[in-house]
Amino acid sequence: MTSVSTPATWLAGYIPDIPTPFDDNGALDLAAFAELCERQIRAGISAILVSETGGEASTLSPAEQESIIRTAVEVAQGRVRVIAGAGSNSTSQAIEQTQRAEAIGADAVLSVVPYYNKPMQAGIHAHFRAIAISTALPIILHDVPSRTMRELSDDTLLRLAESKHFIGLKDGSGDITRLLRLRSRLPLGFRLLSGDDATALAFIANGGDGCISIVSNVAPELCQTVFSSSRMGRPQTARYLQNRLAPLTAALTKESPAALKYALCLLGFMSPATRLPIVELADAAKGEVASAIAAIGDEDIACPVESRHGPHLHENSLAQS
Repeated sequence: MTSVSTPATWLAGYIPDIPTPFDDNGALDLAAFAELCERQIRAGISAILVSETGGEASTLSPAEQESIIRTAVEVAQGRVRVIAGAGSNSTSQAIEQTQRAEAIGADAVLSVVPYYNKPMQAGIHAHFRAIAISTALPIILHDVPSRTMRELSDDTLLRLAESKHFIGLKDGSGDITRLLRLRSRLPLGFRLLSGDDATALAFIANGGDGCISIVSNVAPELCQTVFSSSRMGRPQTARYLQNRLAPLTAALTKESPAALKYALCLLGFMSPATRLPIVELADAAKGEVASAIAAIGDEDIACPVESRHGPHLHENSLAQS
């Protein structure tokens, strides 16, 4: 478990927002989930995010969330940090989720701006401060106005960042200019991560620290190479690889997490099952996902030849889907 006093040097690069697999009866498939976590660790990521947007956290019971976080901690065994989703539009519930994640052994939590309630900025500030004083875990703030209907304003973020409890921001706004406004005004070591795969490279190239990513679930090595190429001053390589990922990014973000689950099903990692109100993809969307994966090629996705979910589809069969 990471303390708030520990510098967040690990909060960088592409960090996957891992989906929650379900079995044929709609229960958690923890074996498949463990396999997804281990695959990411082998790819060299620094952290994994679980029980969050990609993990359909809003449809998980508290007991299921605990099982997911505990499994991630057991698989990680200290090799990477485990970030647990712990957001709610109820401050008391967000505190409870945060404290459960801490007790289980998570290294940090991701806490979203309260949604639906549409609180004023003073309420948002008070919400996050209440969470901070309830835990010893570091907190990553999550700003995604398209889902919450309220933004985390620059002024509110800067006030929160004065406290060592808050170590970073997942910025889902897609606004690159915000990064340029904030970078020099934030404390040294406060991490800025994109929450938007489509603009992640531009975000990183302009001083961002990484991306909390959906696409990294499918092509983790390729995403890590995009990041390292940008960091090493190889922008042409980074842009070339990002362009290769563009069709997959577009296909996955249209109907996430259903599209992500279908992609990982094609690769043999999990069932495509979702929970209502999310439903599985229509045939046309399935074809788009399959074509996008085929365009990248097996060698850059490192598919398993076979798993308990059945043999994965090779490039030719994907192209025919």
